[in-house]
Amino acid sequence: MMVSFFDQFASPSYLGIPLIAIAIALPWVLYPTSSSRWINNRLITIQGWFINRFTNQLMLPLNVGGHKWALLLASLMIFLITINMLGLLPYTFTPTTQLSLNMGFAVPLWLATVIIGMRNQPTVALGHLLPEGTPIPLIPVLIIIETISLFIRPLALGVRLTANLTAGHLLIQLIATAVFVLLPMMPTVAILTAAVLFLLTLLEVAVAMIQAYVFVLLLSLYLQENV
Repeated sequence: MMVSFFDQFASPSYLGIPLIAIAIALPWVLYPTSSSRWINNRLITIQGWFINRFTNQLMLPLNVGGHKWALLLASLMIFLITINMLGLLPYTFTPTTQLSLNMGFAVPLWLATVIIGMRNQPTVALGHLLPEGTPIPLIPVLIIIETISLFIRPLALGVRLTANLTAGHLLIQLIATAVFVLLPMMPTVAILTAAVLFLLTLLEVAVAMIQAYVFVLLLSLYLQENV
């Protein structure tokens, strides 16, 4: 029984060909394309308003040098939200429940922020490894601790996104299974459980959006330290 619960996180394949590439590329097909007309439809207007508001909020604490990342971070945010939301539909696969995919996003972007900091302001970047006013005997220990915390950042980004989405999907499947089992025996309890399942689904919709936002927000904070 437990194996079947985790089967939903296995990468689907057809004739031995992994279909995760289609799951990753599909969201881009669903986005409405922009138009050269002055007046667009409501969907494109809402999409443009959301992207502008998010980009302004994200770039607010960054200086002009960090604004070059606006397109990349905004695109990543929309991409993660779309994948997470599509994964809540029945009989779908969520690529962001794969730690390898999330680490593939987290490690290169985190490494890019570190390289930018070491190239543009190496003194300030290295200064983060040693807080000001540290007693001399604690300097070697603190440098080791801060270095470890620096390299743990991309792992924390990937694991946070994977763990939250995986836990949510498992809870939904467990409660949905309980509803089907209880329905013939205790209909009243099954209806109450179905109400809990509906509320949990709404919570997972919020988690899908919040986790995508947190992923991009933490990347912007790492960028803020290095630009």
